[in-house]
Amino acid sequence: MQKRWNILTADESKVEALFSSLKINRTLCRILVQRGLDNFELSKKFFRPQITDLHSPWLMKDMDKAVARILQAFKQKEKILVFGDYDVDGTTAVACLYQFLKLIYQSVEFYIPHRYREGYGVSKAGIDYAKENEITLIISLDCGIKSVELIAYAKELGIDFIVCDHHLPDQMLPPAIAILNAKQVDCKYPYKELCGCGVGFKLAQAIAEKLNLPEESYLKYIDLVAIAIAADIVPMTGENRVLAFYGLKKINDNPSPGIQAIIKLAGVNKQMFITNVVFMIAPRVNAAGRMDDAKKAVQLFIEQDPEKAMQFAEMLHSDNSDRREMDSQITEEALELILKDVKNDNKKTTVVYQEHWHKGVVGIVASRLIEKYYRPTIVLTKSGEIVGGSARSVAGFNLYEAIHACKEWLLGYGGHFAAAGMTLLPEHVQTFADAFEKVVSETIPDELLVPEIIIDAPLQFSEITTAFYQILLQMEPIGPENMRPVFITKKVRDTGYSKIVKDAHIRFVLKQNNASITGIGFNMSDKFPILQTNQPFDIVYTIDENEYNGNTTLQLKVIDIKLSEN
Repeated sequence: MQKRWNILTADESKVEALFSSLKINRTLCRILVQRGLDNFELSKKFFRPQITDLHSPWLMKDMDKAVARILQAFKQKEKILVFGDYDVDGTTAVACLYQFLKLIYQSVEFYIPHRYREGYGVSKAGIDYAKENEITLIISLDCGIKSVELIAYAKELGIDFIVCDHHLPDQMLPPAIAILNAKQVDCKYPYKELCGCGVGFKLAQAIAEKLNLPEESYLKYIDLVAIAIAADIVPMTGENRVLAFYGLKKINDNPSPGIQAIIKLAGVNKQMFITNVVFMIAPRVNAAGRMDDAKKAVQLFIEQDPEKAMQFAEMLHSDNSDRREMDSQITEEALELILKDVKNDNKKTTVVYQEHWHKGVVGIVASRLIEKYYRPTIVLTKSGEIVGGSARSVAGFNLYEAIHACKEWLLGYGGHFAAAGMTLLPEHVQTFADAFEKVVSETIPDELLVPEIIIDAPLQFSEITTAFYQILLQMEPIGPENMRPVFITKKVRDTGYSKIVKDAHIRFVLKQNNASITGIGFNMSDKFPILQTNQPFDIVYTIDENEYNGNTTLQLKVIDIKLSEN
Protein backbone atom coordinates (compact mmCIF):
# COMPACT_ATOMS: atom_id res chain seq x y z
CA MET A 1 0.00 0.00 0.00
CA GLN A 2 1.32 3.43 -0.98
CA LYS A 3 1.90 5.76 1.98
CA ARG A 4 2.33 9.51 2.45
CA TRP A 5 5.56 10.61 4.14
CA ASN A 6 5.23 13.62 6.42
CA ILE A 7 8.56 14.89 7.80
CA LEU A 8 8.07 17.12 10.86
CA THR A 9 9.94 20.41 11.25
CA ALA A 10 11.20 22.22 14.35
CA ASP A 11 12.21 25.76 15.31
CA GLU A 12 15.97 25.69 14.59
CA SER A 13 16.79 28.37 17.17
CA LYS A 14 15.07 26.30 19.89
CA VAL A 15 16.88 23.17 18.72
CA GLU A 16 20.24 24.95 18.99
CA ALA A 17 19.41 26.39 22.41
CA LEU A 18 18.41 22.95 23.73
CA PHE A 19 21.48 21.36 22.18
CA SER A 20 23.65 23.90 24.04
CA SER A 21 22.06 23.08 27.40
CA LEU A 22 21.55 19.31 27.12
CA LYS A 23 24.70 18.41 25.18
CA ILE A 24 23.04 15.39 23.55
CA ASN A 25 22.64 14.48 19.88
CA ARG A 26 21.16 17.38 17.89
CA THR A 27 18.59 15.12 16.20
CA LEU A 28 17.25 14.07 19.60
CA CYS A 29 17.05 17.76 20.59
CA ARG A 30 14.97 18.35 17.45
CA ILE A 31 12.50 15.64 18.53
CA LEU A 32 12.24 17.05 22.06
CA VAL A 33 11.48 20.53 20.69
CA GLN A 34 8.78 19.05 18.43
CA ARG A 35 7.19 17.52 21.52
CA GLY A 36 7.14 20.79 23.43
CA LEU A 37 10.15 19.93 25.61
CA ASP A 38 12.13 22.94 24.48
CA ASN A 39 14.10 23.85 27.60
CA PHE A 40 16.35 22.14 30.13
CA GLU A 41 13.77 21.91 32.95
CA LEU A 42 11.03 20.39 30.80
CA SER A 43 13.49 17.91 29.30
CA LYS A 44 14.78 16.98 32.76
CA LYS A 45 11.22 16.29 33.98
CA PHE A 46 10.64 14.19 30.86
CA PHE A 47 13.78 12.06 31.21
CA ARG A 48 13.66 11.87 35.03
CA PRO A 49 9.99 11.60 36.07
CA GLN A 50 9.39 11.74 39.83
CA ILE A 51 6.46 10.48 41.94
CA THR A 52 6.45 13.96 43.50
CA ASP A 53 5.42 15.29 40.05
CA LEU A 54 1.93 13.79 40.61
CA HIS A 55 -0.74 16.42 41.27
CA SER A 56 -2.68 16.65 44.51
CA PRO A 57 -5.90 14.64 44.15
CA TRP A 58 -7.73 17.39 46.03
CA LEU A 59 -7.45 19.65 42.98
CA MET A 60 -10.08 17.49 41.26
CA LYS A 61 -13.65 18.79 41.45
CA ASP A 62 -15.82 16.85 43.95
CA MET A 63 -12.88 14.93 45.44
CA ASP A 64 -13.77 16.25 48.92
CA LYS A 65 -17.39 15.11 48.45
CA ALA A 66 -16.34 11.67 47.20
CA VAL A 67 -13.96 11.05 50.11
CA ALA A 68 -16.49 12.35 52.67
CA ARG A 69 -19.20 10.01 51.31
CA ILE A 70 -16.86 7.00 51.41
CA LEU A 71 -15.77 7.76 54.98
CA GLN A 72 -19.44 8.13 55.92
CA ALA A 73 -20.04 4.65 54.46
CA PHE A 74 -17.19 3.30 56.60
CA LYS A 75 -18.64 4.92 59.71
CA GLN A 76 -22.21 3.75 59.09
CA LYS A 77 -21.08 0.25 58.08
CA GLU A 78 -22.69 0.51 54.63
CA LYS A 79 -22.01 -1.96 51.84
CA ILE A 80 -19.97 -0.51 48.95
CA LEU A 81 -19.95 -1.79 45.35
CA VAL A 82 -16.99 -0.99 43.08
CA PHE A 83 -18.41 -1.09 39.53
CA GLY A 84 -16.31 -0.99 36.36
CA ASP A 85 -16.45 -1.55 32.62
CA TYR A 86 -15.40 -4.89 31.04
CA ASP A 87 -12.32 -3.62 29.17
CA VAL A 88 -8.73 -3.31 30.44
CA ASP A 89 -9.20 0.18 31.86
CA GLY A 90 -12.37 -0.83 33.69
CA THR A 91 -11.09 -4.11 35.13
CA THR A 92 -7.75 -2.66 36.28
CA ALA A 93 -9.60 0.31 37.84
CA VAL A 94 -11.88 -2.04 39.78
CA ALA A 95 -8.94 -4.21 40.89
CA CYS A 96 -7.01 -1.12 42.01
CA LEU A 97 -9.74 0.58 44.06
CA TYR A 98 -11.33 -2.64 45.35
CA GLN A 99 -8.02 -3.88 46.79
CA PHE A 100 -7.23 -0.49 48.28
CA LEU A 101 -10.63 -0.21 50.01
CA LYS A 102 -10.46 -3.82 51.21
CA LEU A 103 -7.28 -2.99 53.14
CA ILE A 104 -9.19 -0.55 55.33
CA TYR A 105 -12.83 -1.72 55.17
CA GLN A 106 -14.40 -5.15 54.73
CA SER A 107 -17.90 -4.54 53.31
CA VAL A 108 -16.75 -4.00 49.72
CA GLU A 109 -17.73 -5.99 46.62
CA PHE A 110 -16.97 -5.53 42.94
CA TYR A 111 -19.12 -5.86 39.85
CA ILE A 112 -18.26 -6.08 36.15
CA PRO A 113 -21.22 -6.00 33.71
CA HIS A 114 -21.44 -8.82 31.18
CA ARG A 115 -20.65 -7.44 27.73
CA TYR A 116 -23.51 -9.22 25.96
CA ARG A 117 -26.21 -9.48 28.63
CA GLU A 118 -25.80 -5.95 30.05
CA GLY A 119 -23.82 -3.91 27.56
CA TYR A 120 -21.36 -1.08 28.11
CA GLY A 121 -21.13 0.94 31.31
CA VAL A 122 -23.50 1.26 34.26
CA SER A 123 -26.26 -1.33 33.92
CA LYS A 124 -29.74 -1.73 35.40
CA ALA A 125 -28.82 -5.32 36.29
CA GLY A 126 -25.86 -4.01 38.31
CA ILE A 127 -28.03 -1.51 40.17
CA ASP A 128 -30.67 -4.19 40.86
CA TYR A 129 -27.89 -6.46 42.17
CA ALA A 130 -26.85 -3.67 44.54
CA LYS A 131 -30.43 -3.23 45.79
CA GLU A 132 -30.92 -6.98 46.33
CA ASN A 133 -27.69 -7.12 48.34
CA GLU A 134 -28.44 -4.02 50.47
CA ILE A 135 -25.61 -2.01 48.89
CA THR A 136 -26.10 1.75 49.38
CA LEU A 137 -23.02 3.18 47.67
CA ILE A 138 -21.75 2.40 44.16
CA ILE A 139 -18.42 3.75 42.91
CA SER A 140 -18.36 3.53 39.12
CA LEU A 141 -15.00 3.48 37.34
CA ASP A 142 -14.34 4.18 33.64
CA CYS A 143 -18.08 4.70 33.14
CA GLY A 144 -21.08 6.57 34.49
CA ILE A 145 -20.62 10.08 33.14
CA LYS A 146 -23.42 9.55 30.59
CA SER A 147 -25.63 7.29 32.75
CA VAL A 148 -28.09 10.01 33.78
CA GLU A 149 -31.27 7.89 33.84
CA LEU A 150 -29.70 4.81 35.43
CA ILE A 151 -28.07 6.79 38.24
CA ALA A 152 -31.41 8.58 38.80
CA TYR A 153 -32.99 5.11 39.02
CA ALA A 154 -30.40 4.08 41.62
CA LYS A 155 -31.14 7.23 43.59
CA GLU A 156 -34.86 6.29 43.70
CA LEU A 157 -33.80 2.96 45.20
CA GLY A 158 -31.76 4.72 47.89
CA ILE A 159 -28.37 3.99 46.30
CA ASP A 160 -25.77 6.76 46.02
CA PHE A 161 -23.27 6.96 43.19
CA ILE A 162 -19.72 8.29 43.00
CA VAL A 163 -18.74 8.49 39.33
CA CYS A 164 -15.04 8.19 38.41
CA ASP A 165 -14.76 8.64 34.65
CA HIS A 166 -12.57 10.17 31.95
CA HIS A 167 -14.95 10.27 29.00
CA LEU A 168 -16.22 13.62 27.76
CA PRO A 169 -19.28 14.69 29.78
CA ASP A 170 -22.53 15.76 28.12
CA GLN A 171 -24.26 18.97 29.17
CA MET A 172 -26.55 17.01 31.49
CA LEU A 173 -24.65 15.24 34.26
CA PRO A 174 -25.91 12.25 36.27
CA PRO A 175 -27.36 12.95 39.76
CA ALA A 176 -24.37 11.47 41.58
CA ILE A 177 -23.10 12.44 45.04
CA ALA A 178 -19.73 13.23 43.43
CA ILE A 179 -18.35 13.19 39.89
CA LEU A 180 -14.59 12.81 39.49
CA ASN A 181 -13.75 13.68 35.90
CA ALA A 182 -11.07 16.22 34.99
CA LYS A 183 -12.84 16.88 31.67
CA GLN A 184 -15.72 18.67 33.42
CA VAL A 185 -15.66 22.30 32.28
CA ASP A 186 -15.45 23.63 35.85
CA CYS A 187 -12.82 21.14 37.07
CA LYS A 188 -9.49 22.82 37.85
CA TYR A 189 -7.45 19.60 37.88
CA PRO A 190 -4.27 20.42 35.89
CA TYR A 191 -4.05 17.19 33.87
CA LYS A 192 -7.07 16.27 31.76
CA GLU A 193 -5.99 12.97 30.17
CA LEU A 194 -6.11 10.43 33.01
CA CYS A 195 -7.62 7.05 32.13
CA GLY A 196 -10.43 5.55 34.22
CA CYS A 197 -8.00 3.57 36.36
CA GLY A 198 -5.98 6.77 36.84
CA VAL A 199 -9.05 8.57 38.25
CA GLY A 200 -9.69 5.64 40.63
CA PHE A 201 -6.03 5.78 41.67
CA LYS A 202 -6.36 9.50 42.50
CA LEU A 203 -9.40 8.69 44.68
CA ALA A 204 -7.34 6.07 46.55
CA GLN A 205 -4.55 8.64 46.96
CA ALA A 206 -6.98 11.17 48.45
CA ILE A 207 -8.48 8.62 50.90
CA ALA A 208 -4.97 7.58 51.95
CA GLU A 209 -4.00 11.20 52.61
CA LYS A 210 -7.22 11.83 54.59
CA LEU A 211 -6.63 8.74 56.77
CA ASN A 212 -2.85 9.37 57.07
CA LEU A 213 -2.05 6.05 55.42
CA PRO A 214 1.44 5.50 53.97
CA GLU A 215 2.02 6.22 50.26
CA GLU A 216 2.63 2.53 49.66
CA SER A 217 -1.06 1.83 50.45
CA TYR A 218 -2.02 3.13 46.99
CA LEU A 219 1.31 3.13 45.12
CA LYS A 220 1.35 -0.70 45.33
CA TYR A 221 -1.35 -0.66 42.61
CA ILE A 222 0.50 1.61 40.21
CA ASP A 223 1.30 -1.37 37.95
CA LEU A 224 -2.45 -1.66 37.22
CA VAL A 225 -2.55 2.02 36.27
CA ALA A 226 0.33 1.52 33.82
CA ILE A 227 -1.51 -1.39 32.16
CA ALA A 228 -4.65 0.76 31.82
CA ILE A 229 -2.74 3.72 30.37
CA ALA A 230 -1.09 1.47 27.79
CA ALA A 231 -4.29 -0.34 26.81
CA ASP A 232 -6.62 2.67 26.72
CA ILE A 233 -4.35 4.64 24.34
CA VAL A 234 -4.44 7.86 26.37
CA PRO A 235 -1.66 10.45 25.86
CA MET A 236 1.71 9.40 27.30
CA THR A 237 2.35 12.89 28.66
CA GLY A 238 2.41 14.66 32.03
CA GLU A 239 0.94 12.65 34.89
CA ASN A 240 0.23 9.61 32.67
CA ARG A 241 3.94 9.40 31.84
CA VAL A 242 4.89 9.47 35.54
CA LEU A 243 2.30 6.81 36.41
CA ALA A 244 3.31 4.60 33.46
CA PHE A 245 7.03 5.02 34.24
CA TYR A 246 6.69 3.86 37.85
CA GLY A 247 4.01 1.31 36.98
CA LEU A 248 6.37 -0.33 34.48
CA LYS A 249 9.12 -0.28 37.09
CA LYS A 250 6.86 -2.24 39.45
CA ILE A 251 5.87 -4.67 36.67
CA ASN A 252 9.56 -5.36 36.05
CA ASP A 253 10.81 -5.35 39.66
CA ASN A 254 7.94 -6.63 41.78
CA PRO A 255 4.82 -7.66 39.81
CA SER A 256 1.69 -8.91 41.54
CA PRO A 257 1.09 -12.68 41.24
CA GLY A 258 -1.58 -12.13 38.56
CA ILE A 259 0.56 -9.90 36.39
CA GLN A 260 3.54 -12.22 36.86
CA ALA A 261 1.42 -15.20 35.72
CA ILE A 262 0.17 -13.48 32.57
CA ILE A 263 3.69 -12.32 31.66
CA LYS A 264 4.91 -15.91 32.03
CA LEU A 265 2.13 -17.28 29.80
CA ALA A 266 2.81 -14.55 27.23
CA GLY A 267 6.40 -15.83 27.01
CA VAL A 268 8.09 -12.53 27.91
CA ASN A 269 11.38 -13.25 29.67
CA LYS A 270 13.08 -9.88 29.42
CA GLN A 271 12.39 -6.31 30.49
CA MET A 272 8.79 -5.24 29.88
CA PHE A 273 8.11 -2.04 27.95
CA ILE A 274 4.77 -0.40 27.17
CA THR A 275 4.80 -2.20 23.80
CA ASN A 276 4.82 -5.56 25.63
CA VAL A 277 1.89 -4.42 27.76
CA VAL A 278 -0.08 -3.34 24.66
CA PHE A 279 0.57 -6.52 22.68
CA MET A 280 1.02 -9.16 25.39
CA ILE A 281 -1.00 -8.24 28.49
CA ALA A 282 -3.85 -6.06 27.18
CA PRO A 283 -5.23 -8.54 24.57
CA ARG A 284 -5.42 -11.32 27.16
CA VAL A 285 -7.27 -9.09 29.63
CA ASN A 286 -9.62 -7.77 26.94
CA ALA A 287 -10.28 -11.30 25.68
CA ALA A 288 -12.02 -12.18 28.96
CA GLY A 289 -14.81 -9.70 28.21
CA ARG A 290 -14.86 -10.34 24.47
CA MET A 291 -15.22 -14.10 24.68
CA ASP A 292 -16.80 -14.68 28.10
CA ASP A 293 -16.94 -12.82 31.43
CA ALA A 294 -14.48 -10.02 32.33
CA LYS A 295 -14.96 -10.68 36.05
CA LYS A 296 -12.10 -13.18 35.89
CA ALA A 297 -9.73 -10.40 34.76
CA VAL A 298 -10.36 -8.65 38.10
CA GLN A 299 -9.97 -11.98 39.91
CA LEU A 300 -6.58 -12.39 38.20
CA PHE A 301 -5.40 -8.94 39.30
CA ILE A 302 -6.51 -9.28 42.95
CA GLU A 303 -5.37 -12.89 43.52
CA GLN A 304 -2.40 -13.13 45.90
CA ASP A 305 -1.83 -16.90 45.67
CA PRO A 306 0.57 -17.56 42.73
CA GLU A 307 -1.01 -20.95 41.89
CA LYS A 308 -4.56 -19.57 41.79
CA ALA A 309 -3.32 -16.52 39.85
CA MET A 310 -1.86 -18.87 37.25
CA GLN A 311 -5.24 -20.61 36.93
CA PHE A 312 -6.95 -17.28 36.17
CA ALA A 313 -4.14 -16.33 33.78
CA GLU A 314 -4.61 -19.62 31.93
CA MET A 315 -8.34 -18.85 31.53
CA LEU A 316 -7.51 -15.46 30.00
CA HIS A 317 -4.79 -17.02 27.85
CA SER A 318 -7.31 -19.59 26.57
CA ASP A 319 -9.90 -16.86 25.87
CA ASN A 320 -7.25 -14.96 23.93
CA SER A 321 -6.35 -18.01 21.86
CA ASP A 322 -10.05 -18.45 21.00
CA ARG A 323 -10.30 -14.75 20.20
CA ARG A 324 -7.28 -14.88 17.87
CA GLU A 325 -8.63 -17.91 16.04
CA MET A 326 -12.04 -16.30 15.62
CA ASP A 327 -10.54 -12.94 14.64
CA SER A 328 -8.40 -14.63 11.97
CA GLN A 329 -11.30 -16.67 10.59
CA ILE A 330 -13.71 -13.71 10.43
CA THR A 331 -11.07 -11.45 8.85
CA GLU A 332 -10.50 -14.05 6.14
CA GLU A 333 -14.25 -14.33 5.48
CA ALA A 334 -14.61 -10.53 5.41
CA LEU A 335 -11.77 -10.16 2.90
CA GLU A 336 -13.46 -12.73 0.65
CA LEU A 337 -16.71 -10.74 0.79
CA ILE A 338 -14.86 -7.56 -0.17
CA LEU A 339 -13.14 -9.28 -3.12
CA LYS A 340 -16.55 -10.49 -4.39
CA ASP A 341 -17.89 -6.92 -4.35
CA VAL A 342 -17.71 -5.74 -7.98
CA LYS A 343 -17.86 -2.09 -6.89
CA ASN A 344 -15.14 -2.49 -4.26
CA ASP A 345 -12.31 -0.69 -6.07
CA ASN A 346 -14.27 2.55 -6.30
CA LYS A 347 -15.59 2.56 -2.75
CA LYS A 348 -14.42 4.88 0.02
CA THR A 349 -15.85 2.73 2.81
CA THR A 350 -16.02 -0.92 3.80
CA VAL A 351 -19.21 -2.35 5.32
CA VAL A 352 -19.39 -6.14 5.74
CA TYR A 353 -22.08 -8.24 7.44
CA GLN A 354 -22.54 -11.88 8.34
CA GLU A 355 -25.09 -13.14 10.86
CA HIS A 356 -22.81 -15.78 12.42
CA TRP A 357 -19.79 -13.60 13.26
CA HIS A 358 -18.89 -13.27 16.96
CA LYS A 359 -19.69 -9.74 18.12
CA GLY A 360 -16.76 -9.76 20.54
CA VAL A 361 -14.19 -9.48 17.75
CA VAL A 362 -15.88 -7.33 15.09
CA GLY A 363 -14.00 -4.21 16.23
CA ILE A 364 -10.66 -6.01 15.90
CA VAL A 365 -11.68 -7.30 12.45
CA ALA A 366 -12.55 -3.74 11.38
CA SER A 367 -9.01 -2.67 12.31
CA ARG A 368 -7.55 -5.62 10.38
CA LEU A 369 -9.54 -4.68 7.25
CA ILE A 370 -8.21 -1.11 7.43
CA GLU A 371 -4.68 -2.53 7.26
CA LYS A 372 -5.64 -4.00 3.86
CA TYR A 373 -8.16 -1.43 2.57
CA TYR A 374 -7.39 1.92 4.14
CA ARG A 375 -10.84 3.48 4.51
CA PRO A 376 -13.58 3.91 7.19
CA THR A 377 -14.79 0.42 8.02
CA ILE A 378 -17.83 -1.16 9.69
CA VAL A 379 -18.17 -4.85 10.56
CA LEU A 380 -21.69 -6.03 11.44
CA THR A 381 -23.13 -9.22 12.92
CA LYS A 382 -26.48 -10.38 14.28
CA SER A 383 -27.43 -10.78 17.93
CA GLY A 384 -30.97 -12.06 18.46
CA GLU A 385 -33.19 -10.07 16.10
CA ILE A 386 -30.88 -7.05 16.00
CA VAL A 387 -27.77 -6.32 13.92
CA GLY A 388 -24.89 -4.72 15.81
CA GLY A 389 -21.36 -3.80 14.89
CA SER A 390 -18.21 -1.80 15.34
CA ALA A 391 -16.68 0.90 13.19
CA ARG A 392 -13.10 2.09 12.90
CA SER A 393 -11.82 5.17 11.10
CA VAL A 394 -8.70 6.24 9.25
CA ALA A 395 -6.48 8.94 10.78
CA GLY A 396 -8.00 12.39 10.57
CA PHE A 397 -11.58 11.44 9.62
CA ASN A 398 -14.48 11.98 12.06
CA LEU A 399 -16.23 8.63 11.95
CA TYR A 400 -18.82 9.52 14.60
CA GLU A 401 -20.15 12.45 12.55
CA ALA A 402 -20.47 10.25 9.44
CA ILE A 403 -22.47 7.65 11.40
CA HIS A 404 -24.57 10.40 13.01
CA ALA A 405 -25.50 11.59 9.49
CA CYS A 406 -26.96 8.10 8.80
CA LYS A 407 -28.84 7.84 12.10
CA GLU A 408 -32.29 7.47 10.48
CA TRP A 409 -31.37 3.85 9.63
CA LEU A 410 -30.05 3.04 13.13
CA LEU A 411 -31.69 1.94 16.37
CA GLY A 412 -28.78 3.30 18.39
CA TYR A 413 -25.16 4.40 18.08
CA GLY A 414 -22.31 5.81 20.12
CA GLY A 415 -18.58 6.37 20.02
CA HIS A 416 -16.06 9.04 19.18
CA PHE A 417 -13.86 10.44 16.41
CA ALA A 418 -11.99 7.21 15.61
CA ALA A 419 -14.27 4.35 16.72
CA ALA A 420 -17.97 3.72 17.17
CA GLY A 421 -20.67 1.11 17.60
CA MET A 422 -24.21 0.87 16.29
CA THR A 423 -27.36 -1.28 16.23
CA LEU A 424 -29.94 -1.56 13.45
CA LEU A 425 -32.61 -3.81 11.98
CA PRO A 426 -31.48 -6.51 9.50
CA GLU A 427 -33.63 -5.05 6.71
CA HIS A 428 -31.78 -1.72 6.98
CA VAL A 429 -28.21 -3.06 6.62
CA GLN A 430 -27.84 -2.39 2.89
CA THR A 431 -29.61 0.99 3.06
CA PHE A 432 -27.35 2.04 5.93
CA ALA A 433 -24.24 0.81 4.08
CA ASP A 434 -25.23 2.84 1.00
CA ALA A 435 -25.94 5.94 3.09
CA PHE A 436 -22.61 5.60 4.92
CA GLU A 437 -20.74 5.25 1.61
CA LYS A 438 -22.51 8.37 0.27
CA VAL A 439 -21.75 10.50 3.35
CA VAL A 440 -18.08 9.46 3.52
CA SER A 441 -17.56 9.89 -0.25
CA GLU A 442 -18.90 13.44 -0.04
CA THR A 443 -16.86 14.46 3.02
CA ILE A 444 -13.52 12.63 3.13
CA PRO A 445 -10.52 14.33 1.48
CA ASP A 446 -8.70 11.96 -0.91
CA GLU A 447 -5.41 12.28 0.96
CA LEU A 448 -6.99 10.74 4.09
CA LEU A 449 -7.48 7.53 2.12
CA VAL A 450 -3.70 7.17 1.85
CA PRO A 451 -2.02 6.19 5.15
CA GLU A 452 0.40 8.77 6.51
CA ILE A 453 3.76 8.06 8.13
CA ILE A 454 4.76 10.80 10.56
CA ILE A 455 8.57 11.09 10.42
CA ASP A 456 10.27 12.85 13.32
CA ALA A 457 13.65 13.67 11.83
CA PRO A 458 16.31 12.91 9.21
CA LEU A 459 19.20 10.80 10.55
CA GLN A 460 22.54 9.65 9.19
CA PHE A 461 23.56 6.02 9.67
CA SER A 462 26.76 7.28 11.29
CA GLU A 463 24.68 8.79 14.13
CA ILE A 464 23.19 5.40 15.10
CA THR A 465 25.39 4.45 18.03
CA THR A 466 24.87 2.64 21.34
CA ALA A 467 24.95 5.98 23.17
CA PHE A 468 22.29 7.39 20.83
CA TYR A 469 20.09 4.32 21.36
CA GLN A 470 20.46 4.50 25.16
CA ILE A 471 18.99 8.01 25.12
CA LEU A 472 16.18 6.80 22.83
CA LEU A 473 15.37 4.15 25.45
CA GLN A 474 15.02 6.90 28.05
CA MET A 475 12.10 8.27 26.02
CA GLU A 476 10.15 5.26 27.27
CA PRO A 477 7.37 4.81 28.16
CA ILE A 478 6.13 5.56 24.66
CA GLY A 479 2.53 6.13 23.60
CA PRO A 480 0.26 8.75 22.02
CA GLU A 481 1.93 12.21 21.89
CA ASN A 482 5.22 10.51 22.79
CA MET A 483 5.51 7.87 20.09
CA ARG A 484 8.68 5.92 19.30
CA PRO A 485 10.77 8.27 17.10
CA VAL A 486 10.59 7.54 13.37
CA PHE A 487 13.62 8.48 11.26
CA ILE A 488 14.37 8.93 7.59
CA THR A 489 17.74 8.35 5.96
CA LYS A 490 18.09 9.43 2.35
CA LYS A 491 20.18 8.02 -0.48
CA VAL A 492 21.14 4.70 1.08
CA ARG A 493 22.22 1.71 -0.97
CA ASP A 494 21.83 -2.01 -0.74
CA THR A 495 25.09 -3.86 -0.05
CA GLY A 496 23.92 -6.80 -2.16
CA TYR A 497 23.37 -8.93 0.95
CA SER A 498 19.71 -8.01 1.54
CA LYS A 499 17.30 -10.88 0.97
CA ILE A 500 13.70 -11.99 1.29
CA VAL A 501 13.07 -14.22 4.32
CA LYS A 502 10.04 -16.44 5.02
CA ASP A 503 8.55 -15.34 1.67
CA ALA A 504 7.16 -12.10 3.12
CA HIS A 505 9.86 -10.11 4.92
CA ILE A 506 13.09 -8.37 3.90
CA ARG A 507 16.32 -8.76 5.84
CA PHE A 508 18.14 -5.53 4.93
CA VAL A 509 21.91 -5.00 4.86
CA LEU A 510 22.39 -1.34 3.90
CA LYS A 511 25.08 1.30 3.67
CA GLN A 512 25.30 5.07 3.60
CA ASN A 513 28.75 6.47 2.87
CA ASN A 514 31.07 4.45 5.17
CA ALA A 515 28.38 3.32 7.64
CA SER A 516 26.45 0.07 7.27
CA ILE A 517 23.61 -1.43 9.28
CA THR A 518 21.11 -4.30 9.15
CA GLY A 519 17.34 -4.08 9.37
CA ILE A 520 14.11 -6.00 9.11
CA GLY A 521 11.03 -5.02 7.09
CA PHE A 522 8.00 -7.14 7.93
CA ASN A 523 5.63 -7.97 5.05
CA MET A 524 7.69 -5.78 2.71
CA SER A 525 8.76 -8.36 0.10
CA ASP A 526 6.82 -6.44 -2.56
CA LYS A 527 9.36 -3.61 -2.13
CA PHE A 528 12.36 -5.84 -2.92
CA PRO A 529 12.51 -4.75 -6.59
CA ILE A 530 13.55 -1.28 -5.37
CA LEU A 531 16.71 -2.82 -3.91
CA GLN A 532 17.38 -4.70 -7.15
CA THR A 533 17.56 -1.46 -9.17
CA ASN A 534 20.96 -0.71 -7.57
CA GLN A 535 19.74 2.89 -7.28
CA PRO A 536 19.92 4.98 -4.08
CA PHE A 537 16.69 4.95 -2.08
CA ASP A 538 15.19 6.64 0.99
CA ILE A 539 14.24 4.60 4.03
CA VAL A 540 11.87 5.24 6.97
CA TYR A 541 12.38 3.27 10.19
CA THR A 542 12.56 3.02 13.95
CA ILE A 543 15.59 1.66 15.79
CA ASP A 544 15.60 -1.37 18.05
CA GLU A 545 17.86 -4.21 19.19
CA ASN A 546 18.32 -7.60 17.58
CA GLU A 547 19.36 -10.52 19.78
CA TYR A 548 20.90 -13.48 17.96
CA ASN A 549 23.09 -16.28 19.34
CA GLY A 550 23.72 -14.29 22.50
CA ASN A 551 24.83 -11.17 20.62
CA THR A 552 22.85 -7.92 20.73
CA THR A 553 23.18 -5.40 17.91
CA LEU A 554 21.24 -2.33 16.82
CA GLN A 555 19.00 -2.77 13.80
CA LEU A 556 16.47 -0.81 11.79
CA LYS A 557 12.81 -1.76 11.94
CA VAL A 558 11.92 -0.61 8.44
CA ILE A 559 8.50 0.96 7.82
CA ASP A 560 8.76 2.02 4.16
CA ILE A 561 11.23 2.67 1.32
CA LYS A 562 11.14 4.47 -2.02
CA LEU A 563 13.66 5.46 -4.69
CA SER A 564 15.51 8.69 -3.93
CA GLU A 565 14.72 11.78 -5.94
CA ASN A 566 17.62 13.35 -7.79
